[in-house]
Amino acid sequence: MWATVMFDLPVVGKKERKAATDFRKALLDMGFEMAQFSVYMRFCTSQAQIDTYCKRVENALPEGGKVNILIFTDKQYERIISFRGSIKQAAKKSPDQYDLF
Repeated sequence: MWATVMFDLPVVGKKERKAATDFRKALLDMGFEMAQFSVYMRFCTSQAQIDTYCKRVENALPEGGKVNILIFTDKQYERIISFRGSIKQAAKKSPDQYDLF
């Protein structure tokens, strides 16, 4: 499963810009990858892991703005259609899962 954090934060004042930057850094520290400037994604292996990361994101929220967390499956992830300019990009592949012994 994938957790996608999408946000629109105020960045008018210096304190707001710092709070937004700190939030982005917190997402990166949690293992999220930037898909777009205000969209971060993370692969999770279970609903329990999704719940854990949702709580961590909630604890890192800055004042103001809007933050949404979207959860979707590997199959839905693979169906994302992406363009770079007017060129269609290759279909995305979910990461392989590793077994740890």
